Amino acid sequence: MALGHTILAALSVESMSGYDLAKKFADKNGCYWRATQQQIYRELAKLEDESMVIPETIPQEGRPDKKLYHITDSGKENLRQWIAQPSEPTPIREDLLVKVLAGHLVSRPVILKELERRRQIHIEQLSTYKEWYQNCCQNVAELSLPEQCRCLTLRRGIRYESEWVSWCEEAMQMLSE
Repeated sequence: MALGHTILAALSVESMSGYDLAKKFADKNGCYWRATQQQIYRELAKLEDESMVIPETIPQEGRPDKKLYHITDSGKENLRQWIAQPSEPTPIREDLLVKVLAGHLVSRPVILKELERRRQIHIEQLSTYKEWYQNCCQNVAELSLPEQCRCLTLRRGIRYESEWVSWCEEAMQMLSE
């Protein structure tokens, strides 16, 4: 998946500024895609050059004008074609797994400390996702299709974080024995 498709998917739900996209990617979209503000603005420029998005300039008092990006019909068609194509699982690239693989080279407390630190990170993210789900996904059957799709990605994020917490606990228990 490319960042461009992720941006198009977000804009297919609502028009946003680059800043709003970056904030959203740092928050709710974090369960399926991460990107920096610089990456987002660079990709928006490409999408604009390809006529996939069109900016609307909104004047603001005391601040620079705001660009609100809208997905175009061409952008929607590109996204539809991409959705229809088969996708492959993303390869794992996880530092913690490499650290655990080589964990025999350090004392047990060193690797246990890192496992506990990561467990805490996943617990905090899991709590955030569960709170968002509670706030946004009540009565899923009654939600619109875009809202249901958003809730499904959030559910996947919840499962992802839950599995990490479980695995960290399993690893800590095994290495503590």
